[in-house]
Amino acid sequence: MTALENAEQIVGQLSPAELTRFRRWFAEFDGRVWDDQIEADAESGKLDVFAEEALAEYRAGKAQEI
Repeated sequence: MTALENAEQIVGQLSPAELTRFRRWFAEFDGRVWDDQIEADAESGKLDVFAEEALAEYRAGKAQEI
């Protein structure tokens, strides 16, 4: 059994209260993982092309307030 299959089996056996706690924990965990990935991508320059594109559109007057 893979780790994922094991996790699926365990999650499937959680009580409603435990499932609520698990969802809250996982949302926080997933958010931290996402934040870490964005930070790493920004530091490595992977997002520079998007920033340059946005700045070029802004300078060309193509941006609008939201």
